[in-house]
Amino acid sequence: MKFASFRIHGVPAYGLVTDDGLRPVPAPVAACYPDLRAALAAGALPLVAEAARHGPQCLGLDEVAHEPVIPNPGKILCVGVNYLAHIREMGREPPAHPVLFVRFPDTLVGHEQPLVRPAASTHYDFEGELAFVIGRRARYVSVERALEHVAGYACLMDGSLRDFQRQTSQFTAGKNFPASGAFGPWLVTSEEIPDPAALQLETRLNGTVMQQAPVGDMRFGVAELLAYASTITQLEPGDVITTGTPSGVGFARQPPVWLQPGDVLEVKIDRIGVLRNRVVDEA
Repeated sequence: MKFASFRIHGVPAYGLVTDDGLRPVPAPVAACYPDLRAALAAGALPLVAEAARHGPQCLGLDEVAHEPVIPNPGKILCVGVNYLAHIREMGREPPAHPVLFVRFPDTLVGHEQPLVRPAASTHYDFEGELAFVIGRRARYVSVERALEHVAGYACLMDGSLRDFQRQTSQFTAGKNFPASGAFGPWLVTSEEIPDPAALQLETRLNGTVMQQAPVGDMRFGVAELLAYASTITQLEPGDVITTGTPSGVGFARQPPVWLQPGDVLEVKIDRIGVLRNRVVDEA
């Protein structure tokens, strides 16, 4: 199943993505589970999917304003330096433990929504990533049981302001400018992706492939990341964990490639889809 969050005439909604189009969750069911996070917390995805499938509306994907897959996550945990080729590209040693930092919810936009290059920097870089969403509360989860707690997967663009990122030893400053990242186009539930390591990720800038790698190149896989994160915090339904980016980022190129207004960035992961966004300058 695929679920998307969006707005219709400014009103937040969510629904099921089908071959026919986008089917919003009908109002009586949405009154009980007002957003995708609430449906996850209640274990109600099958119920809301069935209601949406037989609901009265079917919309085109271009008829709505897409929101981040989970518009209101309690936590967004991000992983840095996690792809082996990217670690080599950065001249680092593979970390002994996952390198974690956080993003704030207002730093992410939905599919086809503008990415904002902030006025404070021109060193705006792209990072295509696989993200996963927590479906069940997780605390001290073993690696062996970790995937049981994953609701599903989506694409993410972890936009980075490299000059701010390098001002301290922490990544936070360069990762939290408003609307600098994107999350979408939808959530593909975990039963459709039993082995996330088998996925292929590709990032395209104006149609040119910039990043291309198997997800299996990660130093720490999805199960290991979830198990580690559940040790340091309690993960709740709707929490988001991003998994790091492959080699090919802009700052590592000669000369560096920075995102410019008008650029179109696409993050494609097979079995999920394509997250597409255009870059604009901050007003």
